[in-house]
Amino acid sequence: MAHYDLILRGGTIVDGTGAPRHTGDVAIRDGLIAAVGTVTGTALREIDATGLVVAPGWVDIHTHYDGQATWDAEMAPSSWHGVTTAIMGNCGVGFAPAARDRHDWLIGLMEGVEDIPGTALAEGLTWDWETFPEYLDALERLPRSIDVGTHVPHGAVRAYVMGDRERPGAVPTGDDITKMAAIVEEGVRAGALGFSTSRTVIHKSIEGEVVPGTTATAEELVAIGRAMGRAGHGVFELASDLRPEWREFDWMGAISRETGLPVVFAALQSIARETTLDDQIAEMARQNARGARIVAAIALRGNGVIMGWRGTVHPFRFRPSWAAIEALPWDEQRARLKDADFRAQLLGEANVYPESDIVHLFRALAEGWGQLYEMDDDFDYEPQRPASIAARAAARGVTPAEYAYDLMTQGDGTGFIYFPILNYADGNLDFLEQLQARDDCVNSLSDGGAHCGTICDAASPTFMLQHWVRDRPRGGRLKLETAVKRQSHDTARLYGLDDRGVIAPGALADINVIDFDHLTLERPWLAFDLPAGGKRLLQRATGYRYTIKSGVVTFEDGTWTGATPGGVLRGPQRAAILAAAE
Repeated sequence: MAHYDLILRGGTIVDGTGAPRHTGDVAIRDGLIAAVGTVTGTALREIDATGLVVAPGWVDIHTHYDGQATWDAEMAPSSWHGVTTAIMGNCGVGFAPAARDRHDWLIGLMEGVEDIPGTALAEGLTWDWETFPEYLDALERLPRSIDVGTHVPHGAVRAYVMGDRERPGAVPTGDDITKMAAIVEEGVRAGALGFSTSRTVIHKSIEGEVVPGTTATAEELVAIGRAMGRAGHGVFELASDLRPEWREFDWMGAISRETGLPVVFAALQSIARETTLDDQIAEMARQNARGARIVAAIALRGNGVIMGWRGTVHPFRFRPSWAAIEALPWDEQRARLKDADFRAQLLGEANVYPESDIVHLFRALAEGWGQLYEMDDDFDYEPQRPASIAARAAARGVTPAEYAYDLMTQGDGTGFIYFPILNYADGNLDFLEQLQARDDCVNSLSDGGAHCGTICDAASPTFMLQHWVRDRPRGGRLKLETAVKRQSHDTARLYGLDDRGVIAPGALADINVIDFDHLTLERPWLAFDLPAGGKRLLQRATGYRYTIKSGVVTFEDGTWTGATPGGVLRGPQRAAILAAAE
């Protein structure tokens, strides 16, 4: 009689392939799935999964844990939402390679682009590396609850090669490009899962400068793509404004056709882009029809800024009275905010915007009351106009600014406002329905670990199941089998992680056991638990009964067991998974 480490009994198995769900057992031995179906035998531990969904662990391909992964073993909040594999180093920002005199510059770049507190990074990062391979070695020194993989980030590469010459608009020499390509090739051969860059004016350093990739030439990008081709694997990931004159899809298609590697771009509805989402998808399809492999990374909901008094932004951020108290300790700020005279003074002021090429975004978050929504306890992340600050203020007989001020001040100053800054131009998510059925689109853009004071989309996998599969009150819904496949099998296969993302004999035993009927996103909150007291928005979920990483139970009912079976991914992962599962 066979003996196993763990058996899950009688669960509803959604295996990640898109196949219909079925009831059965899952047996685990030595970190791998050993049997699926009717399992006879014994185990060191058995879990009764009757009435629960048994699905693969989620593979999140767009996170920014580059700093946190060097000091934090729990890897929250992504690990709270069933993520067992996270890929970081996206958007061209990261911490390797790192010359000694560029540490502060790299921190400023990450703080500006991803809103990760620089003080937390300065205290948390050990900098016991210089080259990218050394960074991977440093990551391996810390056990963690999940697996992590990473891209080679363009910003760090440019800074390492160009030094003080790296300025907005800087044009690298031929020798610079050769050195950059060599660094990327070295990083990919050492185990990086790809390369990333950013070419959007929204991404800026803490000094307000556009990120290095924004003004990179096609020659530079193609040379880097060829370096990945020589290494033989990797995903070329980018965020871009996709300006028509840049002809981004031309060089993306050329790289992909020449190397055979995928190029993944962030596909968004954005007021900062001159091309519509439909145009982006159509141009991608034209390139792919010519032999390219370009993939659109899509978000699962509106990319929403969460605004509150202690967050990074809020609607009164640009009023003089706020500027006067912005640097005060929270106790003093709170006292002023509750003062009636201060309230009247601030509400009577006009916004004063800094000169910026994204001032339209500032105006939207400070004055776009019809697009701002109150985050109440049963908040719907696909909100309708009647739930807007403008509508609720009108119903209350007050101005939107008054309503917003009082909303954020309630609960001892912990009220939140939601602003879907991207992907919500239509006031709904209907446009995402057809994209979920496309093989050239992949679920992404959770930004786990980033935008600490503005965004908490690391909960996207949970939102996918709760909203898109079970609760969406209007528009189409997705089958559970489709949703599971989209965020396990599909994301894993894009990055060559063929050993995970399915429940089948031979696959890595990364598994979620979910009480689907009671799966719920809890209300986000602002914590101050990063190094140096840095802040970050966090959000938990109920309904994850067990999360299992490499056969080890890491979370039970949302609580970390302290187990750290996770490691560092080095390149594609192969496994002899049962052929029928694919």
